[in-house]
Amino acid sequence: MRKLLLPVLLLSCAAANAQNSKALTVTDYERAEKFMGYNTAPLIDGANVRPNWFTGDSFWYRNLTPKGSEYIIVDAAKGTRNLAFDHDKFASELSKATQSTFKAEALPASISFTDDGNFATVYAGNKYWNYNLQTGTLSENTNPAQGNRSATMNRRNAMAGGVISPDGKRMAYINDYNLWVRDLATGKQTQLTTDGEKDFGYATDNAGWSHSDAAILKWSPDSRKIATFKQDQRKVGDMYLVTTNVGTPALKAWKYPLPGDKDIAMIHRCIVEVDNPKVIMLKVEADPHRATLSDDISSSGSLDDVNWSADATQLAFVSTSRDHKQEKVRIANAATGAVREVFEEVVPTQYESGWGSINWRYLPQSNEIIWFSERDNWGHLYLYNAANGKLKNQITKGNWVVTRLLKVDEKNRLIYFVANGHDKINPYFSHVFKIGFDGKKLTDLTPETGFHQVTFSPSGNYLVDTYSQPNVAPVTVLRNKNGKVITTVQKTDVSRLSASGWKAPTPITVKAHDGKTDLYGLMFTPTNLDPSKKYPIINYIYPGPQGGSMGGNWGFSAARGDHQALAELGFVVVLIEGTSNPLRSKSFHDMAYGKMSENTLPDQVTGMQQLAQKYPYIDINRAGMWGHSGGGFATACAMFKYPDFFKVGISESGNHDNRNYEDDWGERYIGLLTKDASGKSNYEDQANQNFAKNLKGKLMLAHGMMDDNVPPYNTLLVVEALEKAGKDYDLVIFPNSAHGYGQYSYYMTRRRWDYFVRYLMGAETPKEYQLKPQIDIR
Repeated sequence: MRKLLLPVLLLSCAAANAQNSKALTVTDYERAEKFMGYNTAPLIDGANVRPNWFTGDSFWYRNLTPKGSEYIIVDAAKGTRNLAFDHDKFASELSKATQSTFKAEALPASISFTDDGNFATVYAGNKYWNYNLQTGTLSENTNPAQGNRSATMNRRNAMAGGVISPDGKRMAYINDYNLWVRDLATGKQTQLTTDGEKDFGYATDNAGWSHSDAAILKWSPDSRKIATFKQDQRKVGDMYLVTTNVGTPALKAWKYPLPGDKDIAMIHRCIVEVDNPKVIMLKVEADPHRATLSDDISSSGSLDDVNWSADATQLAFVSTSRDHKQEKVRIANAATGAVREVFEEVVPTQYESGWGSINWRYLPQSNEIIWFSERDNWGHLYLYNAANGKLKNQITKGNWVVTRLLKVDEKNRLIYFVANGHDKINPYFSHVFKIGFDGKKLTDLTPETGFHQVTFSPSGNYLVDTYSQPNVAPVTVLRNKNGKVITTVQKTDVSRLSASGWKAPTPITVKAHDGKTDLYGLMFTPTNLDPSKKYPIINYIYPGPQGGSMGGNWGFSAARGDHQALAELGFVVVLIEGTSNPLRSKSFHDMAYGKMSENTLPDQVTGMQQLAQKYPYIDINRAGMWGHSGGGFATACAMFKYPDFFKVGISESGNHDNRNYEDDWGERYIGLLTKDASGKSNYEDQANQNFAKNLKGKLMLAHGMMDDNVPPYNTLLVVEALEKAGKDYDLVIFPNSAHGYGQYSYYMTRRRWDYFVRYLMGAETPKEYQLKPQIDIR
């Protein structure tokens, strides 16, 4: 009897537990997946206006509609907005010519227009075609590049690594560590330099984490000279990655300097004359591979911090010190290489010239320099005399920050720029302003509340402005250069999206850990939220310090990653822009300078606690966190340093020890690596593996083993420390993936959902659910 009774009791207990336990189903996951970007985008109409300007002040764009798409032309001077052509007739003509079937609402997305606006061009039926906008006739196009800027750009992009001259006649490129040019008309190739060698070549691109075969240079306006450098990385240490495959693995090795290394990549600046090849080395010491904007000398898309004079006789440039604390503004004689020191700026923490663009300009016509500085605690513009290096006047001033210098009108002495901090609703909402060189007549050209993104016409007389809020759909308007609205170009329609059950996130405001500073962010909740229930809270984090969890875009986004999808499974998901992130005051950004491992975590904890007090349905005792890259670093740190608060964490591709990450990152935001009398460095207490023994909750680590941004050894250090401490953890490895996991990114998303459902919610998950990404057929 006793032998029979025990199994019966066990079965009864198991049945009772099964009845009481919660399990999410395939249907639950499918409902969540409805809120992924690939499912929300097809339900949005009139979004993403991308103006393509003609030679004059008019532009075209492709507009997505409920049925498909349409092509629109806007004439800025006339203030008109019309269909670019008769779509039914175009479809009919194209169908006849190609013996295929095209519908008016589903014309090829490859349609573009000639610069003069007379023809629409399209590739269909293995041929290029021209559609005459005046006559409505279609003819074969035997020279698709002629008169078409888009085709020219495509040709440029096809020539990997080359840089086209301003006159469009030549392309500069690297061959065997030397600089060459190709005549695009004849194909003739000319070698410009001869002494380039491995690890000491011309225009080579390597910032450790970012490296390619593209040439890093800037052509002079007359297309006769090239500003570039010879990069010396001969003594720089190597980084190694190894592929996973059947047979002998392939070794990938490249130069990857680390904080504290004696030798880092150095650039020897030069000017190369093209017509009669000649190299003129600038008479200045070599500079560290640094830029004012970021940790790559080509982060702006070409050679950073270099301005040619219009006549190509002078080259202004900025030299950045290894720790980003010193900026030297210099002007070189393009013929002799002689260099003149103009002025310098030294800061106690780290200097940056803006966000998204380099905010200084050399104005040789008036012999002035517009300079960006945070010297009064806010990022502002200053006007200098380029002849003697003396400050003439501060241009912008106030408790707000210039983020991007858009356009300088030298003739009228006006500056157009983007700034944050003026909007009363949210200091991260960007507006576009103009102001005189003298600092007078500051004008908000985009006064509507929201996050504004603008594109100027080539003439500078008009701008296309798209503005929105995280919970307010975009509106696109055409303005003149004084900000007057000429016409509404497009209003984004989210009615089909809303009808599907979607809802916008909730903007939130909390106090920072200092109890005084306002922090801003977003909160995502299930669309079927029941306020009487309790929901676990998940914090998505990217701690910066060069950016934040919002990624700098405070405009409308229907999906914003998988935040709403994850919330739909039964969570509250929050993004809190913590202190030490940019786009506000210098003191705000510097709150954790030298202490990067703070990761804004004190702000995240106190912010989540405040939200739980305001929204009783948040279960603060079930708090989780996840992040990627810097967010992976922050998540593991949160699990180790706040083990009683965060119960579950998912750390993806984290730079857990900045001594194992490229030199510039740590040296910029922590400072140069130094050691005390005992030999302990200032980086030691900021390494996650040193605190792994504190883990109490559930931690999943993930990394791509071919990650050439954050090498996988960062995560393996944490793995080893956890094992030494006898701690349980979960590990997801992507054997041949880089930093973002590529084709396996959706696999990681599903594993992330499963992990939070199982360990934060305490529920079962459907087995091996497959996400089903799709393409918007429009």
